[in-house]
Amino acid sequence: MNSFLKGPLAAGLILFSIGISGFGSPAAAAETAYPLTLENCGRQVTFERRPTRTVSIGQSSTEILYLLGLADKVVGTALWVGQVLKGYEEINAKVERLADNDPSFESVLAKKPDMVAVQFQWQVGPEGVVARPEQFEELGIPVYTSPADCTGKENSAASDGVRRQPFTMDLVYREIRELAQIYDVQDTGAAVVAGLKSREEAARAKVASVEGKLSAVFWFSSAADADPYVAGSNGAPGYIMAALGIENIIKTEDEWPTVGWETIAKAEPSMIVAGSMERRRYPLDSLEAKLEFLKGDPVASLMPAVAKGHVFGMDAQAMNPTIRTIDGIEALAEAIVEAGLASKGGLGSKSGLGSDGGLADRAGLAK
Repeated sequence: MNSFLKGPLAAGLILFSIGISGFGSPAAAAETAYPLTLENCGRQVTFERRPTRTVSIGQSSTEILYLLGLADKVVGTALWVGQVLKGYEEINAKVERLADNDPSFESVLAKKPDMVAVQFQWQVGPEGVVARPEQFEELGIPVYTSPADCTGKENSAASDGVRRQPFTMDLVYREIRELAQIYDVQDTGAAVVAGLKSREEAARAKVASVEGKLSAVFWFSSAADADPYVAGSNGAPGYIMAALGIENIIKTEDEWPTVGWETIAKAEPSMIVAGSMERRRYPLDSLEAKLEFLKGDPVASLMPAVAKGHVFGMDAQAMNPTIRTIDGIEALAEAIVEAGLASKGGLGSKSGLGSDGGLADRAGLAK
């Protein structure tokens, strides 16, 4: 059986590491007037001054701060899924990593932060496993949470939550602009957003629509002896699939529900998009473990998508509502074309996607 897997590298993100000079020169924004108060995830958050000691909990939050040129203001990071953006390895190595996964409340406080930037309310939220926002704010430490994790989304428990409204990249752009305002680097924020929007528009323009012809399931991970965590209809994978005209076989509003392989197999998705990550929270976090499962499971191994080799690896960060979601659009478009699932059409060359279009080398799924 000839089959293959494709997994993205961070190469497609190298564009960010060249700085903002290529983004044009928009009119200078007004300086931030402190104290600054923002509406953030249902709370009024006030910043008395420009933060100088930030702890970021969540890889996306950290990488946005790096993109804004604020690495020297970051004193600790946590909750990493994979490697940092290309071009930021040396910068990131100088910042203390408090934990690969969830940091303790005490470890965050030990860094004496004057701000905490949070990607998920799962960590710092109403039922946060690290803390509630009020625990920091009682100590005079403001908490800024990614709007993508709370706008149109319910996070009432320590889980991935339910997304009532479809995610759009506008939520990520809002986060970039607001963080830029908090740190008084609005011009840099505007340039970063402009660059991301340009890439998104270019990716959409290159894709030959496969509307109604293909379907997919996005598989993030699986706990021990448990059904897989797959993407619901309204998260970042839903945004990626909508951009490419692909149907999501999972219709629930849950962000990452667990769904049995029997149910997935009955839906007969055209492809399986499997998360690639360095995190090791669950037994099937790694791409290699996912492949071994697909080869050996009596149900999954018989799925047409597996038998035909239509299994594609994707950077797990692209599956979260982050700056890398655009890379997910680019990488999956290339993958389905190279797999013969769509004509090249208007996809054009791979220029602007990194040296390999954001995709890794082929690897055998089964022989």
